[in-house]
Amino acid sequence: MRYVQGGGLRPHEQTARERIRMPAAEGFGRGEKNTVIAKDLRVSRRSVERRRRSWRENGIEGLRCSGPAKAR
Repeated sequence: MRYVQGGGLRPHEQTARERIRMPAAEGFGRGEKNTVIAKDLRVSRRSVERRRRSWRENGIEGLRCSGPAKAR
């Protein structure tokens, strides 16, 4: 599925996505494995791997949505 020009998540969708990312950060802090976090949050292991990398590089701010996508 392709997004329309300037597409992306709406603000309420971004908030819903962050509700999944923040518990993942807690799991990262406890040293849980990616597979355990993925199973608990019902997301793919690959998604957890990307979030862990972002969390490691930028901390909790790396998991927050950056705002609506903008058209170029």
